[in-house]
Amino acid sequence: MSRDALKTLFYPFDTGVIEAPQEGERVLFLGAEAGYRLPGGFAGSIAAVQPLKPVYRALKAAQADVAPIATGDEYDVALVLCGKHKGENENRIAEALKRTRTGALIVVAGAKEDGIQPLRKKIARFGWDGDSMPKYHGVAFWFTRPDDVSEAAARLAKVPVRVDGVFEASPGMFSHDRVDAGSELLASRLPRDFTGHAADFGAGWGYLSVKLAEASPGLKGIDLFEADYEALEAARVNMATNASSTPARFYWHDLTAEETRDKYDLIVMNPPFHEGHAAEPALGAAMIRAAAKALKHGGRLMLVANRGLPYEQVLSETFQQSGETCRNARFKVLWAKR
Repeated sequence: MSRDALKTLFYPFDTGVIEAPQEGERVLFLGAEAGYRLPGGFAGSIAAVQPLKPVYRALKAAQADVAPIATGDEYDVALVLCGKHKGENENRIAEALKRTRTGALIVVAGAKEDGIQPLRKKIARFGWDGDSMPKYHGVAFWFTRPDDVSEAAARLAKVPVRVDGVFEASPGMFSHDRVDAGSELLASRLPRDFTGHAADFGAGWGYLSVKLAEASPGLKGIDLFEADYEALEAARVNMATNASSTPARFYWHDLTAEETRDKYDLIVMNPPFHEGHAAEPALGAAMIRAAAKALKHGGRLMLVANRGLPYEQVLSETFQQSGETCRNARFKVLWAKR
C-alpha cells in the first residue's frame, strides 16, 4: 500500500486546482515511490528518481521509467516527494530548481512527520508564486520556477560532511554527520590477522570497510553492498581515500531480495532496523539470513545491534554456532559461524 504522502502529492491535480501535465511535457519525479495513481488527464511522461534499491525495484516492477540519480534538464514539471531527512528534502527541491525550465511547475508534498510545514514556510520566504493545500495528513505546496535560481539552489543543496576529518558523507545517509557508536564498537573487535575475502553488508558510506582494511591489511579484498546509491558512491570515495591499497568492489544491492554472486570468508554488518518511516527489525533478520547464504562453509559473521533487538534467535536458526563478543550500555557485538 502506498503511503499517504503519495496521494497528497497528486491531490492538487486530482481536484483540478493545478493543471495536469499534457502530452509531450516532461515530468521529473524526485523521491519517487511505487503505488501512485495518475489523475485523469495527466499525460506527461514521468522520469522517476529513486536511489534506494528496494523502492527502485518496486518502481521497475510497476513499469516506471526510473533511475537512481537525476539526469537531464529543462523539465516542464517537477514532483518532489519528501521523506524523513530535512537535508535530503531541501536537496530534492534544489535539484528540481536546477533541472526544470523557467516557468516550470514544482510540486512538493510530504507528511507532517516529514517536516513538510517548516519546509513549506522556508520555501515561501523566497517569494515565489504558489499555493498549498492539506490532504491525507500531509501538505502539498507548489510554485513556479523563477528565472534565476542559482542562489536558492545553492542554499537548499545538501553539503557533504567531513566525518572525523577523513570520511565523506551527506544528509540523508545513515549517521551522516558522525561515526555511529554501534559501528565504532564493532570496529574495535574486527580481526587483525584476516587474510580472506570479506563483505560489508549494508556498507553505508564505508566506515566498517575502511576499518577492516586498516585492521587486517592482508585481506584479499572486500565487497561493499549497499541499498542507498548515494551512500555507495560516498563509500567508493572513502575507500579510495582511506584504503586505496585494498581491492574493493561496490554493489548497489537489495540484500533482502537479491542474492550475492560470490561467497565470503567474513561478513561484517551493522544492519538497519528501519524501513521507511516504521521500525522493522525483520529487515535486520533478513540481512542475517542473506549473510548465512553468502558465507562459505566455516565462514564467519560479525554484527553489531541495539541490545534490545532479538537477533540471537535468527542466528541460532541459520548458523551452526553463534554467540556474543561484547556489549555496552547500548549495543552488542554478535558473531556466528556457518
